[in-house]
Amino acid sequence: MSVVWVCGVDEAGRGPLVGSVVAGAVVLDPFNPIEGLRDSKKLTAARREFLYEQILNKAKAWGVGEASAQEIDQVNILQATMLAMRRAIEDLSIRLGVWPDKALIDGNRCPELPIPAEAIVKGDAKEPAISAASIIAKVTRDKQMMELHQFYPQYGFAQHMGYPTEAHFAALQKFGVCEQHRRSFSPVRKVLEIGYP
Repeated sequence: MSVVWVCGVDEAGRGPLVGSVVAGAVVLDPFNPIEGLRDSKKLTAARREFLYEQILNKAKAWGVGEASAQEIDQVNILQATMLAMRRAIEDLSIRLGVWPDKALIDGNRCPELPIPAEAIVKGDAKEPAISAASIIAKVTRDKQMMELHQFYPQYGFAQHMGYPTEAHFAALQKFGVCEQHRRSFSPVRKVLEIGYP
């Protein structure tokens, strides 16, 4: 009897005004379980970091994919998310050595894949493999935002992770748009049209 590999897939960063949208894909190892997997948004940053390391060490395979701010502007956030998810599964398949047999996708639609896929609304709360993928995606993207903060400290990315907060809006008004901002997103587009700074 051949083993069936099922991967969970989730993304982080659809809503922010800056940076990539990042997807994670994870095949859990039934013989090496990870305790405490749940939706990454319901975990503290410290707990996410702990589970992130557990997933890297205990999962059968994992992968990360992303679509850049420029790609988001070219194809729109939905299509960029699908692209990031496909890239995450491709990355996972390299580590696994084969394509997984099936993908469980958080949300209500699936990327185009060469394997069967099932969309599960609120899947990050229902399927441990999707929960694991959400943690991989969120921690990876948060690390990217911390790195971006080093280059552009004036925007406060380390605090709001690029999300559309009042502090982020104020920084956009004061400093204009940086290279990594998503120009197709309305608040960024408005700043470009007005011509700050």
